[in-house]
Amino acid sequence: MAKSRGGGGPGSPGSARGLAGTRESLAEAGGDELSSLGSDSEVNGGPEERRVDKFGFIVGSRSAEGALEEVPLEVLRQRESKWLDMLNNWDKWMAKKHKKIRLRCQKGIPPSLRGRAWQYLSGSKVKLEQNVGKFDELDLLPGEPKWLDVIERDLHRQFPFHEMFVSRGGHGQQDLFRVLKAYTLYRPEEGYCQAQAPIAAVLLMHMPAEQAFWCLVQICEKYLPGYYSEKLEAIQLDGQILFSLLHKVSPVAYKHLSKQKIDPILYMTEWFMCAFSRTLPWSSVLRVWDMFFCEGVKIIFRVGLVLLKHTLGSSDKLKSCQGQYETMERLRALSPKIMQETFLVQEVIELPVTERQIEREHLIQLKKWRETHGELQCKSPPRLHGAKAISEAEPPTRKALEPVPSIIVPPGPAPVPKARKSKEKNREKASSSPTNSPGAEGNGAPGSARELLHPQSSPHHQSKESLCSRESEDTYL
Repeated sequence: MAKSRGGGGPGSPGSARGLAGTRESLAEAGGDELSSLGSDSEVNGGPEERRVDKFGFIVGSRSAEGALEEVPLEVLRQRESKWLDMLNNWDKWMAKKHKKIRLRCQKGIPPSLRGRAWQYLSGSKVKLEQNVGKFDELDLLPGEPKWLDVIERDLHRQFPFHEMFVSRGGHGQQDLFRVLKAYTLYRPEEGYCQAQAPIAAVLLMHMPAEQAFWCLVQICEKYLPGYYSEKLEAIQLDGQILFSLLHKVSPVAYKHLSKQKIDPILYMTEWFMCAFSRTLPWSSVLRVWDMFFCEGVKIIFRVGLVLLKHTLGSSDKLKSCQGQYETMERLRALSPKIMQETFLVQEVIELPVTERQIEREHLIQLKKWRETHGELQCKSPPRLHGAKAISEAEPPTRKALEPVPSIIVPPGPAPVPKARKSKEKNREKASSSPTNSPGAEGNGAPGSARELLHPQSSPHHQSKESLCSRESEDTYL
């Protein structure tokens, strides 16, 4: 079994038992789905025996979706063109037009560019460039046996109805194993947590293993620091933050959950740790992740608050869940209407919950935690709220911004054209005359011959705006 992530929760003594049960559910949630698959030969049938939807899920499975709201092809092509322009000039857009990036993430990233966009938004593209060859190095290492055994047992539980992961030992499961093993070697003090598996699986659906690994690193270290560490202290704190914010967003739901003594950790652990990848319809998952990579953890809080508000936020809704058991069942089987892509995204965008509110509440809950539990055992770095904060905290290296020259000139004096030689002779004669003062060059005269021959050495030519992006060479869509 995976290492224990238990520990005293912020609520009643039953919280620890409930937390353990919730963590076990991460490993066992796929049990019912797997029982319906039948034998491996049935699962691994040829392409003619199964059809998949546009997301790669087998048609007829619970994961596959019915009718979807299709974006008109012309609109999709326009969005792709706009995103390509942004990605090929990413640093300029991030520095000067971040609000436009946010609006476009809220509209949804085009499927053909989603994986590449997630890498740019999360900063994992820069992280990979700063650590070239690191993933391959980790991939070749044997790994810690205690984690390898747990990871291997978890592989078949991750989206068993998706074409990438349907085959035991298939390429999808192999890449998932490589990514999760590499993370245990990259962060041995954390090891492996079962909730990381669905996160890594979603990433692998959109990018190769090496890129997925660095994206996972950014999620664990920048977006959700401490979520997958021992004792689950960070997720317990965020549960209390969510509950406090609920008081403002939906007093009715807050009062009901308080009355039933239902600790937040009982219903929000899987939501937050898996970023709703095991909760929402797939089209909604992707839209939530688009906004999450851009705006950070506030999107996860907003989604949780919207689901609670529309599930328990009125007296009519509470009629069918008067007790604790009925309430928990309702939260486990959410209404499809409130999870529908268009409805959910609009509600999330409009919900007025900000980074400042979350951080203010974090300080309050942290103070309460210290009063009841003492200091946090896991010292996690402060979380960064989205792409802009990550970009400012970790600016791209100069090397990553510089263009690659298409023509390399060997060292030595550059040949000077005859016409330029005659001009330089005239300039020398003029400079020797007494009418030209030493400061004439600074008053509008042409610059030195070095600047004329090598304009790239001029400060003007080294401005960020003049640097062409290397990302036009990136053809992975």
